[in-house]
Amino acid sequence: MHQHQQVQKERDHREQQPATPAPGVRPLDGFTVGVTAARRAEELGTLLERRGAQVLHAPALRIVPLPDDDGLLAVTRSLIEDAPDIVVATTAIGFRGWIEAAEGWGLGEDLLDRLAGVELLARGPKVRGAIRAAGLTEKWSPASESMAEVLDRLLAEGVSGRRVAVQLHGEPLPGFVEALRADGAEVVGVPVYRWMPPEDIGPVDRLLDAVLGRGVDAVTFTSAPAAASLLRRAEERGIRDEVLAALRREVLPVCVGPVTALPLQAHDIPTLQPERFRLGPLVQLLCRELPGRVRPLPVAGRWLEVRGHAVVVGGELRPVPPAGMALLRALARRPGWVVSRADLLRALPGAGRDEHAVETAMARLRVALGAPKLIQTVVKRGYRLSLDPHADTDKYGGA
Repeated sequence: MHQHQQVQKERDHREQQPATPAPGVRPLDGFTVGVTAARRAEELGTLLERRGAQVLHAPALRIVPLPDDDGLLAVTRSLIEDAPDIVVATTAIGFRGWIEAAEGWGLGEDLLDRLAGVELLARGPKVRGAIRAAGLTEKWSPASESMAEVLDRLLAEGVSGRRVAVQLHGEPLPGFVEALRADGAEVVGVPVYRWMPPEDIGPVDRLLDAVLGRGVDAVTFTSAPAAASLLRRAEERGIRDEVLAALRREVLPVCVGPVTALPLQAHDIPTLQPERFRLGPLVQLLCRELPGRVRPLPVAGRWLEVRGHAVVVGGELRPVPPAGMALLRALARRPGWVVSRADLLRALPGAGRDEHAVETAMARLRVALGAPKLIQTVVKRGYRLSLDPHADTDKYGGA
C-alpha cells in the first residue's frame, strides 16, 4: 500500500509542473517502450511508433497453433459427448480459434450444435461478436467486460450440480474456477490456446538488459502469461531482484487490464492500466504518463526536458548519445548544483578512471544539445546546468 501511495504522490507532484510548449514534438518522442506481446505485437508497435516511441520488440511467449493442441481436441470431444449446462467465452480470438480447430478435426457442426443448446455467456463485446459470427446467440454479457461480474452472476443464479465449461485465455483464471467449484459446479477448462516460451529467447534477454540499464522507459504487457514469463526468465538469469527493483522505480510497467497485472502485483510492482482494456487506450495512457514523468527545467532561457534517449530543448527534439544522456541525467538530478567530474565519471557507463572521458562526453553532449550555454563549466569543480530557479514561465515559453 505504501508503494502505491508513493506512486500517487509522485504523480501529483508531476501534475504541478508546468507543461513544456513543444508543438513539434510527439508525446512519445525520445522514449523507448518494450513490447512483450506475442499476439498483435505489430499493431501495438505501430501505434507506439506513430506517436514517436522507439519500440523494443521482445515476445515473451508464443502461442501453440490450435489444431496441434491435443488437450483442446480431448476437451472438445468430451463436451460434445457430455454437453455442459453453461459455457463462458472469454476472448474473441480464442472462441473463433476453438470453432476453427473443431472444423479442422471434422467436429465443427457437432460442437456448434452443442453450443446452441447451452447457456452461453460472453465476457465482452468482441467475444459477443465472435459468438454471433458463428451463428450462435449469447444469453448475457456484462457491461464491464469483467470476469468478476460474470462470476457474480453465475454464483447468484446458482451453479451447484451444473457443468460449466470455461474457455481459458492462456492461463488459469485465478479465483474464478475455484469459486465455481466451491459452489458445487463441475468446471471444465477449455484450453483454447497454450502459451509456450519463445523459440528465440534473445529478444527477451535484450529487453531485460535494457530494463536494468535504463534502455527502456516503459514495458507494456497485454497478457498475464507474458508478465509471468518475463519474470521467470529474469529468475533463470539470476537477475530477478534487480529487474523487480527497476520495474518498481525507474521503468514504467503498463498493463492492458487488471488480470494482466496480477503476476506483477504479486511482486509488489505498482502498475498502470487504462480505463478501457484495449490497445488504443493503453497507448494513450503512455502518451500522458511518460511525458508527465519528466520535469521541465528552465535552463539558459529555454525549457529543457530530459527524456529517455533524447532531449527536448525549447520545443525541439535533440537526439543525444548514451554517454551524453548519462551525464545529463546526473546533472538534472540536482539542477543548478555543481556535479564533480568524479561523480560524472561514475555516471558514465564503462568509462574507467580517466576523467578525460567526462570532458570528451561533455563536449559531444553540448554539440548534441545545440546550445552549449545550457551546461556551465565550473573551473576546478565540475559542471552544472545553467538553471534559473526563478524563471518567468512567459519568458521561457517561447524560447
